Amino acid sequence: MTQQTLVAGIRASGKLHIGHYLGLIKQLLDTQADPNNRCFYFIADLHGITTPFESKELSQNTLDIAATYLSLGIDPNKTTFFLQNHVLEHATLAWIFNCITPLGELYRMTQFKDKVEQQTSGGGKKVSMAGKIGIQISQNKEVANAGLLTYPCLMAADILLYKPSAVPVGEDQVQHVELARLIAKKFNGKFGKIFPEPQTYLRKPLRIMSLQDPTKKMSKTGDEALLLDDTREEIQRKLKKAVTASDASGKASAGVDNLFLLMNSFSPEKTKKYFADKQTEGLLQYSELKQTLADDIYNFFAEFREKKKELLNKPDYLAEILGDGASRARKVAGQTLLEVKQKIGLL
Repeated sequence: MTQQTLVAGIRASGKLHIGHYLGLIKQLLDTQADPNNRCFYFIADLHGITTPFESKELSQNTLDIAATYLSLGIDPNKTTFFLQNHVLEHATLAWIFNCITPLGELYRMTQFKDKVEQQTSGGGKKVSMAGKIGIQISQNKEVANAGLLTYPCLMAADILLYKPSAVPVGEDQVQHVELARLIAKKFNGKFGKIFPEPQTYLRKPLRIMSLQDPTKKMSKTGDEALLLDDTREEIQRKLKKAVTASDASGKASAGVDNLFLLMNSFSPEKTKKYFADKQTEGLLQYSELKQTLADDIYNFFAEFREKKKELLNKPDYLAEILGDGASRARKVAGQTLLEVKQKIGLL
């Protein structure tokens, strides 16, 4: 079978919750396990500075994320695992893409539009996207920066440097892969073919919903998310408050479905059958379900927590893994950038 190349970027900030694990990380572990896949997984620390940040927190978060993914099973012997900022070709190619990408394409990106709309919402006459950006800049200089607008070009560079055939992403990143395809097509048409047009790689992604409002996707805030680093007591407390009580909104039914989805992912078969039978018989006790599920989730990630604690106590070892990954990534990225420079005349 022909080997395929896959590329995936990992956000450098924030704690991960079980939705991240089931929605993306399991995909990365599955693709890594296939010997026919050549995988490049990187921590997107350059993307992390498009929103307000503290330098010490960024550094610590990056270290924490690296330890998290390695502890969950990312294998540097099977995967090229590195920090984005250690491979300067990412930023160089992003600048080249900035110069061939129409502003209109960037204005259309949903995530950017949402941020602008949040800053410029209200009544009055219709305002163009460019006008809204101007309003946003005057209202909130901390949020509005050029990087926020152009980071899809950096994401396209992240992807296309390694000439992948597929990109494992969550559902909210599909539009960015489509832009990368558009940029690849535009570059190939103008300067000569270099880049493949990669496809999104979505293998039955699971949408894990908020514990407090199960009609919405789980986020990282408050008690609505079960973080991978949560203690047993924190998991028990959050699940105890999870919505299951009947009301007219329909949230109760969605909440129960969400709990069974989690149980299907983290509990042994015997436990799943026991509670499925109880539900069928009309004898299901939510307090028992939540307590059992809390224990199962805590136990599922027990080995992960021990490995992560050990890795965080070995920063030199972490640096060695990331340095080796960056060295391997640069060999591929450097060759691609050389081809790009030759095509556009920079050499």
